[in-house]
Amino acid sequence: MIKLIASDIDGTLVKDGTNVLNPEIYEVILKLKERGIQFAAASGRQWGSIEQLFEPVKERIFYLSDNGAYVGCHGRNLFLNTLDPELTMEMVEDIRKEPDLEVMLSGPDVVYMDTKDQGFVDWMIEGYKFRVKLVEDVRRVKDSFIKVSAYKKHGVQEATKELRAKYGQRMKVTISGDMWMDCMATGVCKGQAIQLLQDNLEIKPEETMVFGDQLNDVEMLQRAYYSFAVGNARPEVKKTARFQADTNDRDGVLKVLKLLL
Repeated sequence: MIKLIASDIDGTLVKDGTNVLNPEIYEVILKLKERGIQFAAASGRQWGSIEQLFEPVKERIFYLSDNGAYVGCHGRNLFLNTLDPELTMEMVEDIRKEPDLEVMLSGPDVVYMDTKDQGFVDWMIEGYKFRVKLVEDVRRVKDSFIKVSAYKKHGVQEATKELRAKYGQRMKVTISGDMWMDCMATGVCKGQAIQLLQDNLEIKPEETMVFGDQLNDVEMLQRAYYSFAVGNARPEVKKTARFQADTNDRDGVLKVLKLLL
């Protein structure tokens, strides 16, 4: 029996950078809850963005935000894994040295940005619905940090090759799509967040169903027997998953959940 379902958001439930879900998903989540099945939204997004996206059911789901660095439910932080401050600022400095990269610094509740690209800021606020705080210099921010992100409109994997080689042993560094490199504390990933839920809710991997499309979903897929890659997923993700759903723009996740019901 399935007891836990977790899904990535961007590229899996919605198109990257958009904030529109098929409204049918809300009714399906409520029906799953009636049958004792928990639902978790697992994303590189911050929890505030996830909450806005799932507004009609925000009190009924778990948030696995910032690639698993934050685990919570409707305003309650259940688990937070912070970065070392010195290491964080070292990474920020190195991202700044690359002219084509933008840097974002994530606290538990807000994302700090000092970019001069207003279009980028507007996209984060209006597209992803992030809680953004513009500052003069992110290096002067005093807060706990859970994620450092580098953004490039296209080709971030190639553009961050040296950064990943330098920091790969000291941070959890992952590529999210073609635009984002996310860095968290060592060991932090969506898979760890899923395991945390499984352990605390006494749910086994064979009672878990997971959906994803990108490299930052791989560890999460490995924590579930019912692991699904959507049709538009990267080849590496399809290779990891046991099953395949339809593409995100054809509501692949929703189709599988309705079939489960």
